Amino acid sequence: MKYVIIGGVAGGASAAARLKRIQEDAEIVILEKGEHISYANCGMPYYIGNTIEERKKLFVQTPVSFGNRYDADVRTLNEVTAIHRDRKTVSVKNLRNGKEYEEAYDILLLSPGAEPIIPPVPGTDLPNIFTLRNVSDCDRIKAAAAQSLCDGTEAVIIGGGFIGLEMAENLHKLGYRVTVVEKADHILTPLDWPMAAIVQQHLADKSVRVITGNGLAAFQQEGDALSVTLDDGTTLPCRLAILSIGVRPNTRLAEACGLKIGEAKGIWVNEFLQTSDECIFAVGDAIEYPHPITGKPYCNFLAGPANLQARIAAMNMVYPQTVRYQGSVTTAIAKIFDLTAASTGLSENMLKKHNIEYQTVIVHPAAHATYYPGGSQIHLKLNFHPQNGMILGAQAVGTQNVDKQIDAISLIMKHQGTIFDLVNSEHAYAPPYGSAKSPVMFAGMVAENIMAHLMNPIQAAELDELLDKKEDINLLDVREIQEFKTGTIEGAGNYPVDELREFLDDIDPDKKTVVFCEVGLRGYVASRILMQSGFEEVYNLVGGMKTYRLVGRHFEKK
Repeated sequence: MKYVIIGGVAGGASAAARLKRIQEDAEIVILEKGEHISYANCGMPYYIGNTIEERKKLFVQTPVSFGNRYDADVRTLNEVTAIHRDRKTVSVKNLRNGKEYEEAYDILLLSPGAEPIIPPVPGTDLPNIFTLRNVSDCDRIKAAAAQSLCDGTEAVIIGGGFIGLEMAENLHKLGYRVTVVEKADHILTPLDWPMAAIVQQHLADKSVRVITGNGLAAFQQEGDALSVTLDDGTTLPCRLAILSIGVRPNTRLAEACGLKIGEAKGIWVNEFLQTSDECIFAVGDAIEYPHPITGKPYCNFLAGPANLQARIAAMNMVYPQTVRYQGSVTTAIAKIFDLTAASTGLSENMLKKHNIEYQTVIVHPAAHATYYPGGSQIHLKLNFHPQNGMILGAQAVGTQNVDKQIDAISLIMKHQGTIFDLVNSEHAYAPPYGSAKSPVMFAGMVAENIMAHLMNPIQAAELDELLDKKEDINLLDVREIQEFKTGTIEGAGNYPVDELREFLDDIDPDKKTVVFCEVGLRGYVASRILMQSGFEEVYNLVGGMKTYRLVGRHFEKK
């Protein structure tokens, strides 16, 4: 059996390796238009910033070593220009000598990846404007960064996603003064605003300027420098600009040969990763697949799912329709200076877009036992269905153990788990590594209290709406007096939770009552006291002052 694979890296190379392991006599041809077939594209920002010092460490395998190990015919700088489904061949152009030829296949695998989105604005073809997608891009950026750098040199990143922020950190490390421009109302759109706000503040603390709610309008050349013009007319001088506004599936070959393209504009595949042609499979960034939560097709541009798809596709290419792909809940993570930010599942914006009912909690537990030195807080947000408790998404930001929490939630989500599974989950515990109640369990317990009607949550934005309307409410800060004096929410009175029972006669039980503390735990205790003392409508501020300071509009310094 002859297998032809279009494209290397995560999808194509992984599939080829799996094919050979399960079918030794397979004839495998890999056609890759670039120079490399197996490299760590996720490591490229760190090579640019000199965290990874040796370029060769980006390469998992060379074409020669891969070909030798897996007895594969690896042809780099060979671009497939057409697929002929009727005669089961592909047209190929050898980019080294310009010669063209046809290659026959029994089974074809498409792994063409995605291509960066270039906005339709003037000046994107000017020098020192880059995208980062492959090794050639990486080499060009590194060379230009070294050539342009001097004291106070400006760099502009267009796009505040994970890769854009990784590039911001690494250019900052080189000595650039960095500005990040994001058209959405906050950076890191897979995260909801309360979580993204923590990262945004951290960037400001690191002297990285962040501009949100403002898009790219044009680039201009000004002498040896660039000028970036934004939608509102703001101009940003710089020596280096990175376009990081996203990617789109590369479907040109698939479309040209008549394969089905889905509603998310990716190559349509079934659960066995077959395209609309049973002899052609597809994996990686180019495909779309139904999301496990929404059931709607979407494109997932992550290396982990691409590697899994490659393994599944290889099995089904040899043993037809034996292994089913279950989709991806889109679990992602990034290091951003001293913070780690991670997400899985759906954000509030996506839940609203798909008209999915949800509730949310925000907790700020310790990364490990508080009495063990060197600890810090994890900021964890959980989105769940208020009727059945199904986990819909989660986000975490912190300096320690962030990956551990998100990975645990992601695994439960992959099995259609609920907040009750979080409560009943089991985690390794010793003081240097965690707490007896892990952050995941703690978030589940708060969600469980909401579902059991033991607590009524109110989000910062909902509280702001009440305060904007000047509604007459009881607003109780249940922290200690010393905490209250550092600043509180406008109009709040101080009723420390340990003394709250003494003040019950001074609070109107017929008014809507909102309680809050630093992170939410004392607020919950206070709300239980009030709810069991004749107060009919009591709410606890989700995330407490820790969240409200970042996203609320009525913070009042004392």
